[in-house]
Amino acid sequence: SEIILFNNFPFVFLTVKTLRHWRHFNRPSLNCQSFLLKYFEHLTIMKLYHFGTIFKLYPNIFTGDGVSDLIRISLNALLNFGDEILIPAPDYPLWTATVKFAGGKPVHYLCDEKADWQPDLNDLQKKITPKTKGIVIIPFNNPTGAIYNREILEQIVKIAQEHKLIVFSDEIYDKIIYEGESISIASLAEDVLFLTYNGLSKNYRLPGFRAGWLVISGNIAAAKDYIEGINLLCNMRLCSNAVGQIAIQTALGGYQSIYDLTKEGGRLRLQRDKGYELLSQIEGISCVKPNCGLYFFPKIDTEKFKIKNDEKFLLDFLREKHVLLVPGKGFNWPKPDHFRIVFLPHIEDLTDALTRLKDFMENYKQK
Repeated sequence: SEIILFNNFPFVFLTVKTLRHWRHFNRPSLNCQSFLLKYFEHLTIMKLYHFGTIFKLYPNIFTGDGVSDLIRISLNALLNFGDEILIPAPDYPLWTATVKFAGGKPVHYLCDEKADWQPDLNDLQKKITPKTKGIVIIPFNNPTGAIYNREILEQIVKIAQEHKLIVFSDEIYDKIIYEGESISIASLAEDVLFLTYNGLSKNYRLPGFRAGWLVISGNIAAAKDYIEGINLLCNMRLCSNAVGQIAIQTALGGYQSIYDLTKEGGRLRLQRDKGYELLSQIEGISCVKPNCGLYFFPKIDTEKFKIKNDEKFLLDFLREKHVLLVPGKGFNWPKPDHFRIVFLPHIEDLTDALTRLKDFMENYKQK
């Protein structure tokens, strides 16, 4: 549906046209591609991150069936039973689930709403133990829309240096920016091991094509065994997504149409601004204006509405007004006072949905 919504037919046509020349090739795993295709694919990714020569970094770029696939592989290669990974709260819940699936223990550090949802570094440091292996950051944040500033990123680097921790940076929204600076934390140091994740689903509006990449950089010399483990797990993947991977070079090397959507007058920016305006008119609801991404993460006055269960609140809203939203508990937020709204719908639909929310809140008290 999003392909239709964002008029991506020329891109899809180009991908299908390219595939005709590859239909006789069987690509059995992530790392057993045609050398020539893989070379240009990885060279394009390197240019995106302004890295050095292809010969230096080429073996440490992995393409996979979406970012989620690469998160799963990289955490399974790292974690032993009981190892801890620091994850922001609120988080993208895939991280928490994948750490558990790999036998690890997710430990959530808080992000501070009063500081525009920047990570609370005091809380983060309190939760570091001898079992902590790494820090997950989502610097272009889902669900809050925060962009981590340079000072915060530099402090996270210092914490990683001090405790010899890996930094996992989920940067899938790094081009969907309305205000603020796009900084990849991997550019800030060379003596920390960084794993940077990105893909086609958000910046290039191609959800479902399942094409993502992982760049391992920084202190690679100390990660030889870890990278070997990632390679082994990658080579267990049969029948990789050739369609999505062929699209990577075209997407990254071509016209960056996302900026037409995020600039002044662009569709996504207009929807963000209208949604924020409408939310601000609802008594008992407040919201930090998102600087990136596709989401609002509003706060509810739980005392005013007698809310003790955010899931029940949104289920009541769904039954009465037929609009589906996501409770904050779905993002591992510890209190029942937040929920997430996607502002991808056109302004008319977004206005209708938030008008229904305003009407619902006028008389709502949780029973």
